[in-house]
Amino acid sequence: MEREYNMAKKPARELSVGEVAMRSGVAVSTLHFYESKGLITSRRTAGNQRRYDRGILRRVAIIRIAQRAGIPLADVKQAFAAIPADRMPSARDWSRAMKDWAATLAARIEALTQLRDQLNGCIGCGCLSLKDCPLRNPNDRLAEEGAGPRILLRTRRTKIPVP
Repeated sequence: MEREYNMAKKPARELSVGEVAMRSGVAVSTLHFYESKGLITSRRTAGNQRRYDRGILRRVAIIRIAQRAGIPLADVKQAFAAIPADRMPSARDWSRAMKDWAATLAARIEALTQLRDQLNGCIGCGCLSLKDCPLRNPNDRLAEEGAGPRILLRTRRTKIPVP
């Protein structure tokens, strides 16, 4: 009897889709989406249920980290292409992926830093018609209307006339 019970148990290294969802913190539908995009794979039981190798947890963690950093899923798939689907990504695999993603992340950080600095400059002065304001007044078009915060004055004029 005990022998039949042991044979009926799923292999110790495999997880159901619900177990992967619970352990990884992503929805079952997200796992199905990742699978449809070729980022993860499963095998099917005789009853057509998905079963995942435990190594899938590391792959899902890498996908989540990459998504949080803004790395496109196509880039994640490309990084995973060098790793056999039946093998857990190693520290070396992770290092190789990060090397490829480092330039993308550096460019994104530089762009966000520049945006932050431009926003602070614009918000800090409140003028909104600065010659160097690329956000609200490219090429200082508003200077033709006069001095001061032209956009704010224009909005205010429609409600309360300025003396």
